[in-house]
Amino acid sequence: MQLPLWRQLQAAASVLAAVRTGQSATAAIAQVPGDLRAATQALAYQALRELGRAEALRRQLARRPPPPEADALLCTALALCWREADAPYTPFTLVDQAVEAAKRQPATKAQSAFVNACLRRFLRERDALVAATDGDPVAQWNHPRWWIDRLRQDHPQHWQAVLDANNTAAPMTLRVNARRIDRDQMLGRLRDVGIAGVASGEHGIVLDQPRAVHDIPGFAGGLVSVQDAAAQLAAPLLLQGLQRTTDAPLRILDACAAPGGKTAHLLELCDAQVTALDIDPARGRRIHETLGRLGLQAQVLAADAGSPDAWWDGRAFDAVLLDAPCTASGIVRRHPDVRWLRRPQDIGQLAAQQARLLTALWPLVRPGGQLLYCTCSVFRDEGIRRVEAFVAHNKGAVLRPGPGHLLPQTGGNGNPVRDNLAGDHDGFFYALLEKRAPDPA
Repeated sequence: MQLPLWRQLQAAASVLAAVRTGQSATAAIAQVPGDLRAATQALAYQALRELGRAEALRRQLARRPPPPEADALLCTALALCWREADAPYTPFTLVDQAVEAAKRQPATKAQSAFVNACLRRFLRERDALVAATDGDPVAQWNHPRWWIDRLRQDHPQHWQAVLDANNTAAPMTLRVNARRIDRDQMLGRLRDVGIAGVASGEHGIVLDQPRAVHDIPGFAGGLVSVQDAAAQLAAPLLLQGLQRTTDAPLRILDACAAPGGKTAHLLELCDAQVTALDIDPARGRRIHETLGRLGLQAQVLAADAGSPDAWWDGRAFDAVLLDAPCTASGIVRRHPDVRWLRRPQDIGQLAAQQARLLTALWPLVRPGGQLLYCTCSVFRDEGIRRVEAFVAHNKGAVLRPGPGHLLPQTGGNGNPVRDNLAGDHDGFFYALLEKRAPDPA
């Protein structure tokens, strides 16, 4: 039985209200009753992708915002209906059900007449109201002004393409477990159950539309994992050109490893002794779950990668993967709340943390070994500038050829960013550092 739209709108508005207080949309959606969750996520994510326009329209309709709960509901409705071609329901239906949602919730009941008046006026004057907001960059691009300005500064040739890509929904991309099945065989298994997909990269498959993982043949048995095409580059890049010094398996550290996707990919590609580290024990349990589903094993530690004295046994690693904490500015297609949660000062604070981790982990790499630094960020302070500063202060660090900044891109739509991967992927940064052996005395 389909749930009433007014209930879905109430729940979506509650997610927006939570994001405005600093809570992630993922956490807010997890608090929604299970029968409402999927519909709530779809509506809330669309509202978050159109929030800049919705807030600009609300300012046209009301000089002062109503109380937070009513404002969240009003902006959710405006975000969903302002552009009729993309509206999930007809604008009249959305307005009617938004007013019903206001009437049925104690926190918004007193504001239901106000919500009704604003939305009915919007329906009458939509073209004029939209035109009045067209000159507002935040309304046009649906990102905070500081974010738009930073992108223009960091990527002057591509900032508009990045913002366009950010406002589209990301596809579902699978990584085929090369130990268990060939990608062509996996594509065939998908076709057998009516799931269409296309090859992406070396081990990836982009599905025609997202699916519940339990509907994907072989997922429970470890044949495939869900991982974006850009993230799938990490393991092959780290192993690229890595020379063994003994017959023993490679020793690899995956720092900041949760939920374990890159750890698993490394183990799928080579026989290695992998240590997977995460500071959060709860997130560390997710690494165990990931590896267990795939039938893989690694040493999983709950510890701070930036304090190796507390957990390192003193034996150097052949390779280190540092997927450093960052603004997550490259994955806003998947997490549209990120753009509204971040603040300009976050970039500098996270860049300092990234520098601390690089400095702490570099001594753990053996001479001739490699460290792959990556972030799911499009901001240069978390990418190339961070690496250039590190290399400038570490004479033994050699920057090897690599992808650098990959900007988010939607395959088949818009203008692809030159030098990007072919197809559809999130924003990432990669830098492969080789530790030069010291000169003999």
